[in-house]
Amino acid sequence: MGLGVFCGSSAGSVPCYREAACAMAQAMARRDVALIFGGGRNGLMGAVADTVLAHGGTAIGVMPRSLMDREIAHHGLSELHLVESMHERKLLMAELSDGFVGLPGGAGTLDEFVEQWTWAQLGIHRKPCALLNVRGFFDPLLAMVDRMVDEGFLRPAYAEMLVVEEKPDALLDRLETYRPPEQKWRFLDAVSEAALAGSGR
Repeated sequence: MGLGVFCGSSAGSVPCYREAACAMAQAMARRDVALIFGGGRNGLMGAVADTVLAHGGTAIGVMPRSLMDREIAHHGLSELHLVESMHERKLLMAELSDGFVGLPGGAGTLDEFVEQWTWAQLGIHRKPCALLNVRGFFDPLLAMVDRMVDEGFLRPAYAEMLVVEEKPDALLDRLETYRPPEQKWRFLDAVSEAALAGSGR
């Protein structure tokens, strides 16, 4: 099993974020869950990869060549896949991963995580999407999700897809037993078709 982990390329200003990222990595390594991530060596991304590797786990990075050229890639990974664009990075991470976990991070973290959650809603994949809600970091996002439901922009079933836990082991337990909801409809526009073709599915 492999999990796509999205998190900050910086460590944040509060030490507990790094501590939680390392705890998540240790829990994954204990359960032989491979890490699939953006391939960076800095911030929470680097901390997760270093910890997985230090505990005998597998860390697989996916990085655009343009970022590799800026010398921010982690060079001690089990595997490092180089792609041509950020879009290709997302597609390959989606293909390699059996589920997705968001840890604290910035705009890139939200972009990558929400896209996978959206693809799950559209039926492009049926993989779980989870948030490790460290120190209530994602509380504002979850409040926004509730407002989307309340104001008619999001079906309750799609909000309920999100797995939210504060502790890594509790999160991994729920991912192991996750069952996707029944798809009420399937929408495949040109972008979705391209995503499916690009992922080899």
